[in-house]
Amino acid sequence: MENASFGHGATPVFETVSFLLDGARTALVGENGAGKSTLLRCLTGELELDKGQVIRSRSLRVGSLPQDTPEGLADRPVREVLRRSLETIGAGDDDWRIDVLLGEIGVAPAVADQTFGSLSGGWQRLLLIAAAARLEEPDILLLDEPTNHLDLSNINTLELWLTAGFDVPMLIVSHDREFLNRVTDRTLFLRSDGVHAFKTAFSTAREELLRRDAVAAAHRKLEEKEVKRLEAAAARYKVWAVKNPELNKRKAAIETRIARMEADRTSAWVSRERRLELSDAEIDAKVALRVMGLTVKTPDQARTLITIDRLSVASGDRIAILGVNGAGKSTLLTALAAAFDPAREHYDGQAAVRFNPATRLAVFDQSMRALPLKSTLLDYVAAAPDATDRDATRLLAQAGFSFTRIQQPIALLSYGERSRLMFLRMKLERPNLYLLDEPTNHLDIEGQEALEAQLEESEVSCIFISHDRYFTRTAATRFLEIRRGKLVEVEDPDAFFDAQG
Repeated sequence: MENASFGHGATPVFETVSFLLDGARTALVGENGAGKSTLLRCLTGELELDKGQVIRSRSLRVGSLPQDTPEGLADRPVREVLRRSLETIGAGDDDWRIDVLLGEIGVAPAVADQTFGSLSGGWQRLLLIAAAARLEEPDILLLDEPTNHLDLSNINTLELWLTAGFDVPMLIVSHDREFLNRVTDRTLFLRSDGVHAFKTAFSTAREELLRRDAVAAAHRKLEEKEVKRLEAAAARYKVWAVKNPELNKRKAAIETRIARMEADRTSAWVSRERRLELSDAEIDAKVALRVMGLTVKTPDQARTLITIDRLSVASGDRIAILGVNGAGKSTLLTALAAAFDPAREHYDGQAAVRFNPATRLAVFDQSMRALPLKSTLLDYVAAAPDATDRDATRLLAQAGFSFTRIQQPIALLSYGERSRLMFLRMKLERPNLYLLDEPTNHLDIEGQEALEAQLEESEVSCIFISHDRYFTRTAATRFLEIRRGKLVEVEDPDAFFDAQG
């Protein structure tokens, strides 16, 4: 891609982007709204650049997987969905290749006759990736958030496929830091000042990028200091030249030097302000929540998932719930949330779930179903207790939402922006106990790091579920694994992570 720019009308998405893709597995990283998905669509030819060009090797075949599963597939047989990939290369009659693919990835032949919608979201995703990578026989593979909707087992499976099974170059967009470190060996950072390329995996590349930013900022600060000194000198010569016109030459020389420094000034990256903050409310008690003799069942009450004999959540505890897919992690958080009643000052001492009377609970649901999509950003935030329109406008600006957007409906936001909006609203409710179900699903890496820092710095208690291994290790102080229907406290999550897949 050479000097590429793309925009929606007068609004630029990315500008003057240049990079080269070779035989490596390359990560494309950027904050929410940086234009990563749009850039991939430009590479595939789905969108046309406003400026610049995409230069491809002769007869290059590009395989791609968008971030969202294409619509209209749920009622179609798996075989028919996979056949779409064969049709893209003119091999629609080669059904035998579908059977070979299913065997290679360990899927029973009978699955081919099931409807695509009957599969879990994770397996739908894996099959689409396998089809793009194998059936379409690409020379390069473009993947947009491939770990979306995958549990840890499927993420491990995907990592194995991409590193051992598919020997093709790749460009991968992802916010999963652990996944990027394991799978990719090159990194591109997409920012408003262009693309920054590194021949290393994500973590090493990120450290080098931050070091470069720090050096550039220091140079820029010294240059600004020197310009101010020269401007003061020029101003003095201007005054003195009233009596001695010969000094106008010195003034002109200094002004020329200033102009040259301004033209060559070091470009220092300044990220836009996008605060993600949690409430700093503390609970004036040692224990925020006690659970004793709780039975967690499936939503239809037909089967017991978890039995908890005793669990105490202390003030400041950050507990990660570990468990295989279907073990009941989300159902557990739902049961705890359902037992909270803010209108009650005291709880039944014999109840299975007992919150401290001083507890104020906030719940983050990974589906974000509670968001009123037709409401404006301003109305949603201003509806928080004791919040005014002025407060909401200021806080939305600090969270990175421009004034022109706050009167727009929430439905127009990206999923990452919706996550940030929910955390902003929760902060205004001043909770001291959070229940978080996959809070990092749609957050960019900067947002994940901000959430980790906020959890560490505040004294709030938290129980969370996450398939993000990096976040789980960093954010949690305790780890509870669901084993055979019981909660077992473990020292760290690595044994559980390693056992998946």
